[in-house]
Amino acid sequence: MGMLADTSTMLLLVSLLIVLFAGFVKGAVGFAMPMILISGIGSIMPAEVAIAALILPTVLTNLIQAMRQGLGHAWASFRKYWRFNLVLFVMILASAQLVRILPQAVLFSLLGGMIVVFASLQLAGWRPIIRKGFERVTEFGVACLAGFFGGLTGVWGPPTILYLTALDVPKKESVRVQGVVYLMGSILLLGAHLQSGVLNAQTLPFSALLLLPALIGQLVGLKAHDRMDQALFRRLTLIVLVVAGLNLLRRAVFG
Repeated sequence: MGMLADTSTMLLLVSLLIVLFAGFVKGAVGFAMPMILISGIGSIMPAEVAIAALILPTVLTNLIQAMRQGLGHAWASFRKYWRFNLVLFVMILASAQLVRILPQAVLFSLLGGMIVVFASLQLAGWRPIIRKGFERVTEFGVACLAGFFGGLTGVWGPPTILYLTALDVPKKESVRVQGVVYLMGSILLLGAHLQSGVLNAQTLPFSALLLLPALIGQLVGLKAHDRMDQALFRRLTLIVLVVAGLNLLRRAVFG
């Protein structure tokens, strides 16, 4: 409990509000919680603390998101996109070996720029079409791209979401598929940072403290999600993607 005792009440309150907002966005559109927490908490606390802080809330909210319609639906989503998930995680493992070789600023610039351009074009009215007969090739290509950047930068959500948006996957299914993909990733992240020491006796209580506001925010966001029609959901998803892309470009420039 040492870190909680040493952290000012104001910093704790600001952190709780940031997580509450991140949970709401997560519930409404299905993603962006790590981006909001890293940007928000990382601006008032050390980066390692921000990374530790997001781990438990991310696992919990991803579990709720993946299982909201029950284990059967979650398993069906996993089976439907098993090729995508397999290629994605193989590429993450493979490209992670290149972390020390390729500059992250360049990678964040490429990924952020790509996301901003494609999401902005779709907001302006362009609709990407996956031609018949090219579904498997497209699925493989996007999974490779997402996994490549995922292993190098820890960010693989935006390309996945662009792919689901291009397919015009119904919002319930889209959010569930994201939940399944992110749940596996967040569990891997939990294990990795227990081993790395980022999540430790000092930071674990802080991450646990953020579980309740994350849950409250997500439940409110899910109510907003249920009231949205498909067109509004698609538009909000693209807007959040543009913000996510701009945040990646910010990280490329300022670190």
